[in-house]
Amino acid sequence: MRQALPEKILRAGVLAAGAIVLLAPIAAGLWHSMGAALGHVPALGSEGPSLGPLRDVASQPGFSTALRLTVVTGISATLLSLALAIALAAAITQGPARVVSRLLAPFLAMPHAAMAVGLAFVLAPSGWIARALAPVFGWARPPDLATVNDAFGAALILGLVIKETPFLLLIILTALTQIPLRAHISAGQSLGYGRGAIWAKVIVPQLWPLIRLPVSVVLIYNLSVIDMALILGPSNPPTAAVLIARLFSSPDLAQIMPASAGAIVLGLVAAASIAALAAGARALAYLGPIWLRRGGREAWMDMPFRAIAPMGAALLLLGAAAMVLLGLWSLAWRWPWPMLWPETLTVAAWASALQDFGPALHNTALIALASTAFSLTLAVAWLETQAKSGREALIYLPLLIPQISFLFGMNTLLLQLGAQGSMGAVIWAHVLFVFPYMMMALTGPWRRLDPRYGQAAASLGAGRIRQLWAVKLPLLLTPICAAVAIGLAVSVAQYLPTLFLGAGRIGTLTTEAVTLASSSDRRITGVVTSLQAALPLAAYAGAFIIPKLAHRNRSALQGAAA
Repeated sequence: MRQALPEKILRAGVLAAGAIVLLAPIAAGLWHSMGAALGHVPALGSEGPSLGPLRDVASQPGFSTALRLTVVTGISATLLSLALAIALAAAITQGPARVVSRLLAPFLAMPHAAMAVGLAFVLAPSGWIARALAPVFGWARPPDLATVNDAFGAALILGLVIKETPFLLLIILTALTQIPLRAHISAGQSLGYGRGAIWAKVIVPQLWPLIRLPVSVVLIYNLSVIDMALILGPSNPPTAAVLIARLFSSPDLAQIMPASAGAIVLGLVAAASIAALAAGARALAYLGPIWLRRGGREAWMDMPFRAIAPMGAALLLLGAAAMVLLGLWSLAWRWPWPMLWPETLTVAAWASALQDFGPALHNTALIALASTAFSLTLAVAWLETQAKSGREALIYLPLLIPQISFLFGMNTLLLQLGAQGSMGAVIWAHVLFVFPYMMMALTGPWRRLDPRYGQAAASLGAGRIRQLWAVKLPLLLTPICAAVAIGLAVSVAQYLPTLFLGAGRIGTLTTEAVTLASSSDRRITGVVTSLQAALPLAAYAGAFIIPKLAHRNRSALQGAAA
């Protein structure tokens, strides 16, 4: 009884900390946003409720087009990413998944803004693709084509697909370890089914419940993305999230109310999209058994899988070219049209940029390290004290609501508390998104750890804290390092939380990269985005190297035993 009481207190304390860190700011943010959306902003002399803000945002030029662009680009990018990830998983399941995950690491580490800038360098009328085609078509100057910021959002869809496909592919490869994949494929082939039919009829229905949450997170992000939409998306009108963000940043304070109304509308669109995704999955689950009972071998289904996988590989190569081009432009001194390689290389741009953007680099590293350290501590405490239950789903709530729907309200709350624009406020905002991703990476390995390790340590007299430090953390060093790398990458990539909660006073490499993306100096843009990408890339490299160094003696013993 004496031991049970402190454990209950500890469990309740961790649960309360999670609620304060995650649920309280979201609830307060949504409350303030909803109040402003209904015209209740006493500080501006407006007493609600009123439907005026909704009418005002609906009458904004291009708002209906912006909503349509948001739905088309968000849903299209999500479905394409999912299809490509499944096809690539089907193509590479014969190979070592660990090697594939390492090849995907640069794509996972690359911040969205950096990838968008790199893709803009590749796709622009003066980019690499146009330079390669110039001799073929006889272009003496860059062609007058809207290959970036096109009105249909094609460049934005392409950028989102390139960024999200590796994430979903890694999630799928991880989920496949929980399915008897080889047994299913062998049984299906013995009955005369092709690989495409086996995946469509047997593997994907079992896979969907395991990847439903990550797919939903990707859908919400694609519907509400701002940094990539600013760099690659349409500009007049932009997507809904960009249009709403512009209203929030308007010098006319009265625009806060229609902006809040637009943010709530975007939240409702996101909720409707999630509901449509769930309804579609449920309809397929109902029709699937009917399809299976027909017994058709569906040989034609091998063709789409064989066609989609090379498309996915080509897109990943395009993303790799974007990453290479970032570094190349940061070193270019003179790069005339239509040369494929700079005429002169220099580090002069790095020297000046490191001096000018040193504070942004410092802020980025400080915020990333602080938010990741806090999130890791909270994640370990949660996994140690909380049994698996339905309340764990609330952890992922910040990822299932468009950021712009609650960040303004959270900003209003911090303004009332006198904490707006502080470093602590920005770190707190980053924790909202870093913590769920770290929990996503740690929960599976932590829950699967054999409890007999702890029982053996307890039989030797080790207490709870001793078991954690001496047994669990060393055994889970690899997933912990991976979670830390993911947390750092997520923090570095945050744009809107930094902009809103920092009140524009705390600059990071991400906010600087988005600002520079529209400038004419590609060298400085290349340096800043390369710096932005270097931090998470270094973290992922550390996630691979640190466990090897820590376990080098174990590897030596295993080699000697062999």
